[in-house]
Amino acid sequence: MTDDNTPPRSFKGLLRWATTPPQAWGVYLLALLLVWLVSFYAGSLKPKKTPEASPPAATVPKS
Repeated sequence: MTDDNTPPRSFKGLLRWATTPPQAWGVYLLALLLVWLVSFYAGSLKPKKTPEASPPAATVPKS
């Protein structure tokens, strides 16, 4: 038997490599960090300004 230490060449091989125990921890922590960074960035964005939609001015009833 030979040890194949070449990097995975297909998505299935990459997925198999990423789910083995030592790499799985790193992939999981990297995914958590990425989710946190994206949510932090999205939370720091300022909302777009919309034109003020004020109600029409109330008029005094005439008697």
